[in-house]
Amino acid sequence: MKERRWTGPLEKIDDYRWRIPQSYSPGMRVPGLVFADEKLLADIKTDQSLQQVANVAHLPGIVKVSMAMPDIHWGYGAPIGGVAAFDVESGIVSPGMVGYDQNCGVRLVRTDLTVEDVQPKLRTLIASLFNDIPCGVGMSGDIRISKKDADRVMTQGSRWVISKGYGVAEDAAHTESQGCLDGADPSQVSERAFQRGSDQLGTLGSGNHFLEVQAVETVYDEQAANVLGLHSGHVTVMIHSGSRGFGYQICDDYLDVTERTMAKYGISVPDRQLACAPISSDEGQRYLGAMRCAANYAWSNRQCLMHLARLTFERVFGKSWEQLGMHLVYDVAHNIAKFETHRVEGRDQTVCVHRKGATRAFPPGHPETPEGYREIGQPVIIPGDMGRHSYVLVGTQQAMEESFGSCCHGAGRVMSRSEAVRQAAGRSIEQELERQGIIVMGRGRKGVAEEQPSAYKDVNDVVQVVHNAGLAKRVARMRPIGVIKG
Repeated sequence: MKERRWTGPLEKIDDYRWRIPQSYSPGMRVPGLVFADEKLLADIKTDQSLQQVANVAHLPGIVKVSMAMPDIHWGYGAPIGGVAAFDVESGIVSPGMVGYDQNCGVRLVRTDLTVEDVQPKLRTLIASLFNDIPCGVGMSGDIRISKKDADRVMTQGSRWVISKGYGVAEDAAHTESQGCLDGADPSQVSERAFQRGSDQLGTLGSGNHFLEVQAVETVYDEQAANVLGLHSGHVTVMIHSGSRGFGYQICDDYLDVTERTMAKYGISVPDRQLACAPISSDEGQRYLGAMRCAANYAWSNRQCLMHLARLTFERVFGKSWEQLGMHLVYDVAHNIAKFETHRVEGRDQTVCVHRKGATRAFPPGHPETPEGYREIGQPVIIPGDMGRHSYVLVGTQQAMEESFGSCCHGAGRVMSRSEAVRQAAGRSIEQELERQGIIVMGRGRKGVAEEQPSAYKDVNDVVQVVHNAGLAKRVARMRPIGVIKG
């Protein structure tokens, strides 16, 4: 799709909310709702992501609104930063509304190490992480799985890899859905998808995926930070990766399936990239079974990545990861469809919530929030870019009531990858970041150039909207000190 500025109607509700009226397009079943301020909106309007919000509002069975988080930008079919929920009886499931990298997500690991402890060994640490953790396009890892083991990864998720020595039970307890979605059906996964995933557990991938060593710079909520084990001046590790080629292939397979079968169910969509199938249909159930396999694979992948990072820290600092206090704070998914209970038109209703480039932000007391965090709410992890901050927040009751318990997942791109590479010509992004005290190692200059800080919105602006709109509350802010990328 050629990029064009949004020229459609946008009604201001308040300083952080904007409405695309249902009257904008005759086929819209609900309005659009955009969380942004004036500053972010200027960037959002430069591509067709708002048109995609309106397109999603056409889909059968959608309830309440088609939503956009403040990190929204153009994606395949549906915007990245989009949220939509569908009635389980009349609604659909859409691979494009979930995304190619199913259960791409972020996990945050705290440590007892201070910046002063790490700084003398930082260059060695980053080089060791880069050497120990496979990263880059198509990179394979040392963790190989047979077809029999693959079925267990697909159905048991991170719990199975933990049982094989790649972590401890506490890790699963601090992972969304305990690292496993029920209902995964390996029989709906193609042989090609299995082949692509057979050697990619414990691999970072490329694009915006990263492992980042950070310093806790600012604490906004001391009580919540103490519950999460985050302390000013201490070091954290953030891991961003997903289901790799395995999930990509599953998405590709089912985009074909749903596109071929829409006519069978009398479904028409404004953009064929939003191909979908009724939730209750054979095709819809097949996709959900395969998507859950990809989600479980992604949780297993991030669990293995954390295990490899722990081993590297052990070697560099000469202590066990337990002695270093390397405990998982939380792991959140984005790019996923999940069945949840939400309040719709005054009554509790089970809906299928699609979050594409968006994450859960469940409130205090919610039964799906880990027991140890129920007094503060579910941790929400929002990474920035290599040169700016990342945040930890907690979910709110307002998010539960207004956004299906959802929040944004990052800063959001403002520059295409090709434009970022063009702007990096003649420059060394690595050297520029090193002058800021950030050591970056990537598989190639092009990949680092694509992910330069200026390619993204300022995460501080994005989080300000999230916080002020009441979707999540700030707990702590971290700054990067070392990054590895594909």
